[in-house]
Amino acid sequence: MDDSDTQAEVFIELRKRLQSGRLVLSSGFAEDPSEVDISTGSSYVRIKGAKSCCNIDLPKGVSITPPSCREMQRVSGDGLHIRLQLQNDNDMEVLPTLIESLKAQKSYLFACQSCRETILMERVFHRVLPLPNGNWNALVDDWCCHPDPFANRKLLPRKDDCLLGDTFVLVNWGTGPNEALILEPKTADTDVSKENGGKDLMQKPNKNVRVICKCCRAMLGEVISSDTLKLYITEVTVKSPIEDSENTNLLNRSLFVENVIACRIVEVSSSQSTFRFSVQGHDGKAYILLWLLNADTLLVSSKTSVSGSAFTPSEDISYNEHKSYCASNVVKVLYLPCVTSNHRDIVDAWEKDIGVHSLPLPVTTCQELLLLLSASTGSLPPSMRTMNTFQVAFMKLASN
Repeated sequence: MDDSDTQAEVFIELRKRLQSGRLVLSSGFAEDPSEVDISTGSSYVRIKGAKSCCNIDLPKGVSITPPSCREMQRVSGDGLHIRLQLQNDNDMEVLPTLIESLKAQKSYLFACQSCRETILMERVFHRVLPLPNGNWNALVDDWCCHPDPFANRKLLPRKDDCLLGDTFVLVNWGTGPNEALILEPKTADTDVSKENGGKDLMQKPNKNVRVICKCCRAMLGEVISSDTLKLYITEVTVKSPIEDSENTNLLNRSLFVENVIACRIVEVSSSQSTFRFSVQGHDGKAYILLWLLNADTLLVSSKTSVSGSAFTPSEDISYNEHKSYCASNVVKVLYLPCVTSNHRDIVDAWEKDIGVHSLPLPVTTCQELLLLLSASTGSLPPSMRTMNTFQVAFMKLASN
């Protein structure tokens, strides 16, 4: 096991609804229970070991019951496990994703998330409507006694409409390509003319035509019809024209992807009571099976994720001899990569299960997500990294 796959010295998982949690101290922090001293306050936990010490900052309204920190158990390969009791008066609100935040009769600017370049100028949507569930065709077949009247028909936005999918929005392009966007076919047999901004492709739409940011060449979506764009919520940001562009959407790429997908699966599970997801590339191939376990977790880890986005320590000015960490709101998930032939029976079963919700994303974003999940798994104590055939991971949740 290399350094990039070593567990955190300090790991705390707290369940706010259950008002319980566990603290794991690796042998690098302390090898014997007698070496550990834990003190708690209204919004902090201070842990002292033989080799190191740290402060844990908890959200307002969350505290650890001191007597629960006394019983310790040694687990082979992990270190010391300590069960905790939690007092929680904190009601967390998840920040809405783009799908939940778009409203009619409001003005928006669309920008590339990677480079912040504005790709669609000020737009005011007269209607913002949700698309049917991804399995709606199958439901029509099950419930209707006559042939499906919607077979082979696309639901497309009219002018000044915005249609909301699970991981994308459909917008009417109207007047033609914007200068900040490029239409690029996936195959080389179609030439895109830079002089006309790709209007030839708009006249002859192809499902394989991708929408590319002219500035950074990131894939933002696809062309659905001659005047309709599909833009993925992991690739674009939307803001009001009056917002200060210097103070918005400044999250780094990895943290943005992590936040958006975590918040989105919470939204979908809340509205549709589904907890299993198939993350699919825009090529239709399944890349990750994702199972949401809970969304009420606070996590503290002294190991920085591979992206540097989550669980990153910050120096405590008041205690120079201590390291300081902040608890993060996260979702706990099980996941199974589909990129190999392993567990083909599970993948096939999920693909046939109507209760599994598909989340289409660009292929590169599926790969980014898999790296983030793998990095989270590698930071966990060894005994907590797997559950049955699935791997365990935590994703940071953007919240108020």
